[in-house]
Amino acid sequence: MSFQESPHPSEEDEAFYMQCRAAYLAVFRSSLTNITSKQHLCRVLHQAGRNPSHATLNKYWTATTSKLNFDDFCEILKHEEKTEESELMRVFKKMDVNGDGYITHSELEKALITRGEKMTKEEVNAIFSLADINKDGKLHYAEFCRLFASTVEQCQTAALERLEADAKLKRLNFGSQSYSPPKSSLSSATQRVDSDTTPKKDNRSSSRPSSARSRRSSLSSSITMTSSSTKANKFPEPSGLQGWHHSFMKGCFFLEDDGSISALQYQLHIPHTTTVYLTIQPLGLSHRPDKSSAWMTVDTALFVMSAGETKEDTNLVCFTESKDKEKYIWKGELNAGTYHLLPFTSGCRLKKRSKKSPSSKPVELVYRTDIEELDLTREFREVLSDIFEIIDLDGNGLLSLEEYNLFELRTSGEKCDKEAWAVCKENFDMRKNQLTRQGFMELNLMEATEKDGDPADLWVTLEAMGYNRMLELVEACPFQIDVHCESTQPSIQPLSMDSGPKLLNQALQKSITARTGAKALRGHDNVFIYTYKGEHRISSLITNKTNQRVTVHVNNEQSRNCCSSRGMTVFAVEVPARTKMVCQHVLPINEKQDWIYSCVETILPGM
Repeated sequence: MSFQESPHPSEEDEAFYMQCRAAYLAVFRSSLTNITSKQHLCRVLHQAGRNPSHATLNKYWTATTSKLNFDDFCEILKHEEKTEESELMRVFKKMDVNGDGYITHSELEKALITRGEKMTKEEVNAIFSLADINKDGKLHYAEFCRLFASTVEQCQTAALERLEADAKLKRLNFGSQSYSPPKSSLSSATQRVDSDTTPKKDNRSSSRPSSARSRRSSLSSSITMTSSSTKANKFPEPSGLQGWHHSFMKGCFFLEDDGSISALQYQLHIPHTTTVYLTIQPLGLSHRPDKSSAWMTVDTALFVMSAGETKEDTNLVCFTESKDKEKYIWKGELNAGTYHLLPFTSGCRLKKRSKKSPSSKPVELVYRTDIEELDLTREFREVLSDIFEIIDLDGNGLLSLEEYNLFELRTSGEKCDKEAWAVCKENFDMRKNQLTRQGFMELNLMEATEKDGDPADLWVTLEAMGYNRMLELVEACPFQIDVHCESTQPSIQPLSMDSGPKLLNQALQKSITARTGAKALRGHDNVFIYTYKGEHRISSLITNKTNQRVTVHVNNEQSRNCCSSRGMTVFAVEVPARTKMVCQHVLPINEKQDWIYSCVETILPGM
């Protein structure tokens, strides 16, 4: 097939690649996931209707092969034809010594352990029991071949239907940035990051397009950024800020199991038009003031959108662009009204990692005292104190029912009702109908006692809050938002709304397109790249104005001192028809050194 060299793929080519992807996604969660073993290769080939022999598998999986990517898989399928019903019939007829249309169990066993992937006797028995419809110890192989071909076709049809029906899967299959709905009523801002793959470095066919195609349909961008140490703060703290009206709210970015990032969102009310000094920064926790915390280097940002009645009335007002140490800042005038505050982090510095160190023993959470009573260890109490500080959103030293329920929804998915809260008031330390820090400790001790010291549920809670088994906060970033108004008192409250992730996506897109011009990919007048160059972050967005989906190959290999939100230097982004999609965010690895963003975007035909 000459599909990859054709600028306009045929319907046959389109169908071929859809079948490739359907087979691949029947085994793997993403088209960016690599095949890492011969067994995986065999499985995905079976899903594509192939029945590879040992020789075939060894041809593509040699002693030096460590992984194959989706493009490699497509190339293999071009050269390996489907196992047709007629071919199976021919093989079976050779085994049919009597010519009566039947083969015995032993004959089938011999065939299945010498052709395709070697099977165990148990697997052969299972197949024979399914195929031996009459249970007479013989296999009517013509019927078997028909069933085999029908089953393969049904599997492929089911995979294609699943791919077409699952909109989220279609977005994610090339690691496309997307925004998944929140797990609960909490507003979530999620950024998808595929970090389980790395670009290929061997001489095999790879996901990189040929140089000819690159010249025909690529766009190259190169931006040199100076280090933060040489940048002056454009918005120094206003003089007399201590006398301004002030309100603040805390929150936390959480890494989800799928690599997305979620955070609570907020509503800001400004009674009168005023000058505003708005900041967001990672939150240092009190019990470890002398210890440098990993999350303090996580980038933060805050998008401010007008709170209109409809989506059309909701517009991006401003976002924090300047930076002073860990603090991200915006200063300007806001009219009287209500606004959405949407916290954001790029995902460049908050990424999935192992929660458990293989060489270290997990920290103990509970122990028995001299009188055999259960108690919480000092290390666990310190972490609980930090968690209390994170979920005490208004910083008053007490947990309201609403604040406690944010914690419950995060860790258990359930809310505490007023009746259960009244029971808490009878058993744990409370003040003004709010849970104290001591009461929070007592509540967790009660849970440990009810489980007779089994820490399993406690670990579920800790891991949901971003802690690993060494009680290190590695998959979350607490933050604080501060709003100073010169002439009126602002108010902030947590916001729960289903459209939260969509609003952040809308704000991100507008922040990029409003600050930079569009550049069309060569040879594709209706596919545009926007590259936003901020003071401390570069973000790119792809706009597809065509009526067909496009797949854009992105190569950052020539960048220096850069990290991408993708976790990869080479990846592909699939953009549905007539859609905008954030491609990546890029930050410096070392902020004290200059960095170079060099990116080549190329259309992949028909992917």
